[in-house]
Amino acid sequence: MGEIEAGVAPEGISNLVRSVLLDMWRDWQRLDERIAQSEATIAQACRNDERMKQLMTVPGIGPLTASALVAAIGDGSAFAKGRDLSAWLGLVPRQSSTGGRTRLLGLSKRGNVYLRKLFMHGARSVLRTSPAPLQAWLEGLRGRMHVNKVVAALANRLARIAWAILNSGQPFAARQPRAAATA
Repeated sequence: MGEIEAGVAPEGISNLVRSVLLDMWRDWQRLDERIAQSEATIAQACRNDERMKQLMTVPGIGPLTASALVAAIGDGSAFAKGRDLSAWLGLVPRQSSTGGRTRLLGLSKRGNVYLRKLFMHGARSVLRTSPAPLQAWLEGLRGRMHVNKVVAALANRLARIAWAILNSGQPFAARQPRAAATA
């Protein structure tokens, strides 16, 4: 676009097309600036809010997810347990029961679409990096499930962890593996 802005039209492009492209390029630049300003505002809000800071200690939860979750549910007291939050986000499987036999179906996909999408994207990023606290659990799932099911299970787990953090006020601390019994 530098050639067009400088007034040099690449071969075969009319002045009309050049002016339209230049106008679109300037709009794109303004949008990039607005996005950068919005990201800076969200990052500043996360630095100033203790709940958001604590949420961002969880792998896969960044400023966007933390701010959206706090804006949507506050301290999480509206949910009795983490599974209720996951169900509200649409991250738990639907159930079909008959005759005392329960079948688990696909994700319900009901609830807050935006937050569910953020948790799924965060889970995908965690799956690529496999941080130490979740690595053993993820490896076990990868061995027996399709990658998309692993992502959904991880998003469910991240939502439950986020609820626990908001409910308790304590930052994420990965459980240490149990030490072998010593004699």
